[in-house]
Amino acid sequence: MWIINPASRKAAYVSKKLYIKTWGCQMNVYDSKKMADILAPLGYQEVETPDDADMMILNTCHIREKATEKVFSDLGRLRPFKEAKAEKGEKALIAVAGCVAQAEGAEITKRAKYVDMVFGPQIYHKLPEMILEATGQKRIVNTEFPVESKFDHLPGEAKPAGPSAFLSVQEGCDKFCTFCVVPYTRGAEFSRPIEQIIEEAKRFADSGTKEITLLGQNVNAFHGEDAKSKTWNLAELIAAVADINGIERIRYTTSHPKDMDDALIDAHGSIEKLMPFLHLPVQSGSDRVLELMNRKHTAEFYIDIIDRLRKARPDIALSSDFIVGFPGETDEDHAQTMELVRKVNYASCYSFKYSPRPGTPGAVMKGVVAEDIKNTRLQELQALLVEQQTAFNKGFEGKTLPVLFDRKGQKDGQLLGKTPWMQSVHAEANARLFGEIVEVEITGAFQNGLSGKIVTTETTSTPSPQKDAA
Repeated sequence: MWIINPASRKAAYVSKKLYIKTWGCQMNVYDSKKMADILAPLGYQEVETPDDADMMILNTCHIREKATEKVFSDLGRLRPFKEAKAEKGEKALIAVAGCVAQAEGAEITKRAKYVDMVFGPQIYHKLPEMILEATGQKRIVNTEFPVESKFDHLPGEAKPAGPSAFLSVQEGCDKFCTFCVVPYTRGAEFSRPIEQIIEEAKRFADSGTKEITLLGQNVNAFHGEDAKSKTWNLAELIAAVADINGIERIRYTTSHPKDMDDALIDAHGSIEKLMPFLHLPVQSGSDRVLELMNRKHTAEFYIDIIDRLRKARPDIALSSDFIVGFPGETDEDHAQTMELVRKVNYASCYSFKYSPRPGTPGAVMKGVVAEDIKNTRLQELQALLVEQQTAFNKGFEGKTLPVLFDRKGQKDGQLLGKTPWMQSVHAEANARLFGEIVEVEITGAFQNGLSGKIVTTETTSTPSPQKDAA
């Protein structure tokens, strides 16, 4: 932030500390990064802890159990940092953003009067104005769905995105599953304009990004328009991103079975840069429960999609989401879910006990399943999923895979990366290989990842002069 010193009348740049904690989906991760990009020109620099931070943002998710209470718990931990700044005569702002803010804004302002700003996921492009008002002692609550799209007002990236980047292309959902709060917190489906997406993807590529994940609450329902008002589907968008120099890998998440059209299934077989991994949530293997959930598809419909995907791309790996203990679920319904899992044979999955979300139809449904039954069913499901995931990873032992190193390991001289099938791989590697796609021989396989060694004579240490001379 530039300020004027009255004594010297010279401009001085004052750096401020920004702390952001993010929960939930990759869309929230993307939103947090964009908030940091918006605030960077104002002098805010991201820090890892809230100590002495000038602004603290909790970017929240309403999907998980007891989400609201977790937010209040974290707010309680942030409050002393705000008070410590006040004791020094300085002001620190606390903000709650995201889906909990959208759904529970009134409750937050009522219970946590020290919170300065509460705003939903559609409004963060107005952060500079909101900060100005909050700094002037005004409390900000903004959970409206604006007429204009936030994407039309976002700045470019304040710093390189890194080897792997998320790119939001679609937001909101029109499906109204009875367990889900997303349509109420993110709003109706909206797809970004084509040129806007391609421009952002090119900026990523120019900064060294090799892998882009296209994001959306229901990304395969994408229907963005180009400058000629032609509507594109997701398959067409993926093809356009694949044509960008420097982009080597493309992924997309999260999808709904009803929107897996022929063009998108065919794209998995025809676009080499589209990675052979798909996260396609099914939630249950019981048609009766799927109807109660308002999923708009059957188990057979879902299995047919999987069969068609495997025909188009035989090496594709699948991931999914499951909810156990939805109201009305019986032992037979659970058995049908277990059978679907055996048929598909997943590479990885997320599974949860059902917990009601205020304001959703599921929250008032009859037939609530007892917690001990939920626990038993979840344990049985997760045991099968762990078995499948471990077996999938074990199948790669001894093979050589292309790994994009996009993270640094916990140990010196170690890098972490991803295979085309989304497995995490750690290996001893020279730091210069960060951001590169490297051939790695897989030497170990575990439930949650792989270990390997670089297929090269290069070492992580500097050769001695004697060896060089030899």
